[in-house]
Amino acid sequence: MVAMSSAMNGVQRRGGGLRHYLDASREPFTSAVLLVPLFVFYQVGILATGNLRNGVDFVTSTLFTAFDGSLTAYLAFNGVVLAGFGVALAALRKKGHFEPRIVPWLLLECTLYALVFGAVVIALIRGLGLGGLLDVGLAADAPSQMGLIDKVVMSAGAGLYEEIVFRLVLMGGLFWLATGVMGMPRFVSAALALVISSVVFSAVHHIAEPFTLSAFTFRVFAGAAFAFLYQTRGLAVAAYTHALYDVWVMVFRDAS
Repeated sequence: MVAMSSAMNGVQRRGGGLRHYLDASREPFTSAVLLVPLFVFYQVGILATGNLRNGVDFVTSTLFTAFDGSLTAYLAFNGVVLAGFGVALAALRKKGHFEPRIVPWLLLECTLYALVFGAVVIALIRGLGLGGLLDVGLAADAPSQMGLIDKVVMSAGAGLYEEIVFRLVLMGGLFWLATGVMGMPRFVSAALALVISSVVFSAVHHIAEPFTLSAFTFRVFAGAAFAFLYQTRGLAVAAYTHALYDVWVMVFRDAS
């Protein structure tokens, strides 16, 4: 908390204050810009991991199949995607403004969240009287065959794809469906979207991983926590917190 306060004081000294930082860092245009480095790092990084991919990365699997494993075609396609993304950002630029000076503070904010994330989720579960369901640690360990680069790349992929798929698309889509199509109250729609997307988020992890009630429970609540972070602090903060938390769990915690 002291570090966070110092960071916010730094932002205030540079102009704009805490309120300005909070507003600027959760802007959709800012989130879109900040997702580009995660996308590039992950898409290039999987080439160094023997095509090891994040579980919800349906796009890359499809691309490698369609291009018959051609590296040139794969890189060319991703180049086109980045160019298209640049065009989209240029169009969105009219509705937002990216301030590079907030990036260090955003990364510091996300790092602090990542360091306490697991403990907060467990405290929440126990506070609700469900602590008996937790008979393992904060999350499942990474496969033993994964090296350092593999773990970091997979963490970036989790932050990028899982936040886009489960928070932006699934939760956002469910909220729109419940309010716009079914006419449900916004609060009820938001609660249903959060719960359903969090349960699906947890369940998908067990497609390639043995099911345990403790891991499933932890991930449901972790999904809800990421959803809350996404809703209150924006997609970029949720994505980078998710990525940094996975790095902490798979690299540093497993090494201790």
